[in-house]
Amino acid sequence: MRRLVGIRPVLLAAAPFFLALGLVLPLIRFEKLYFFDETPSLVEIVALLWSGGDIPLALIVGIVSIVLPILKIIGIAAEATAAGGGTGSWFYRHAVPYLSKWSMMDVLLVAIVVAAAKTTGLADAFTQPGLWCYAASTIISGLLHSLQGNASGPK
Repeated sequence: MRRLVGIRPVLLAAAPFFLALGLVLPLIRFEKLYFFDETPSLVEIVALLWSGGDIPLALIVGIVSIVLPILKIIGIAAEATAAGGGTGSWFYRHAVPYLSKWSMMDVLLVAIVVAAAKTTGLADAFTQPGLWCYAASTIISGLLHSLQGNASGPK
C-alpha cells in the first residue's frame, strides 16, 4: 500500500477524468431488430427519464449516479490536498464512507439491464466505454479513500 501512496496525485487526476468520461460516453448499446440501435450516456439517460415524465426516477438516478460520485471525489481531493494531509474534516470522516458504499451500484444496475435485455430476446445489449470509465473512476476513488485511511493510521 505504501508504494501506491506515491501515485496518489495521478489517481487524484484520474478519478474525475474517468468520471467525466463515464457520464458523457455511451454506457450501453441496445440493438433492436438488427436495424436500430441506441447508445445512451448516463447524462442522456437522466435527461430521457426527466423528459419522459419519470421525474422521481430521474432525480434518484441523477443524485446517486452523478451528484454523489462528484461529491465523493471532491471530498477525497479536498482531504488529500488539505494542509497537514489529515482526515479531519467532518465530510470526509462521515459522508465519504457512506458514499463509498453506493459506489458500484450503477455498474451493477447496467449489468442487470444487459442481462435482462439479452434474456428477453427483445434486444441485444452490449457494454460501452462509458461504463468502463465510470467503473474505473469508482475503483480509483475507492482506492484513494483506502490510501487516505491508511495514511491516517488505525481508526
